[in-house]
Amino acid sequence: MGVIEWIILILIIGVLVNHFMPVKGISNISVQEAKNKFKENSVQFIDVRTPGEYKANHCKPFKNIPLSNLASKLDKLDKKEEVVVICQSGMRSAKAAKILKKHGFKKISNVKGGMNAWI
Repeated sequence: MGVIEWIILILIIGVLVNHFMPVKGISNISVQEAKNKFKENSVQFIDVRTPGEYKANHCKPFKNIPLSNLASKLDKLDKKEEVVVICQSGMRSAKAAKILKKHGFKKISNVKGGMNAWI
């Protein structure tokens, strides 16, 4: 392989590692760990699914802020308090967690498996 191919390969590996590595300040928690946080007053619970998905099935403390609206609704959240995010499978909430982190939120928890794992 030539130099150009090696550079491209290294860049691709770097992007993949960056995409799949856990981000500092974001933790992945189980459904049970999320339920345990319901007792805490200083936790904000956000469901980033669509309004239709939320209406069909949701858990009481979670407020619906669809992922597509999250960036414009950040002023409604307190950066000093923990945020627990959930979606249907955990993928959109992982994206939401990265958006929150990028905007200065310090403690973010993503519910692994999302509503699919809710028991």
